[in-house]
Amino acid sequence: MELRSLASTESQLSEYFKNAGAQYTSEKEVIAIIYKQLAAVKLRVSNKDIILALLERLESEHDVVQLDIYRQALELIVQRAPEETAP
Repeated sequence: MELRSLASTESQLSEYFKNAGAQYTSEKEVIAIIYKQLAAVKLRVSNKDIILALLERLESEHDVVQLDIYRQALELIVQRAPEETAP
């Protein structure tokens, strides 16, 4: 079941970004990198995990351009599945 959940999250992200358009290329790359890093250490990667990783990067980044990319990526993830981000 866990592998099915992992594949499901990954396929949902992939499908969403296929439809997001070319304007979010940098954001898609950042989310993909974060997803791969999390998947290497966790059996299941949720939207909450990705959100937390993006928040950590936002807190430690000083480059204004990179901060904007992280903010946009965070916005995309939160808009994509608000039901998963609710407490």
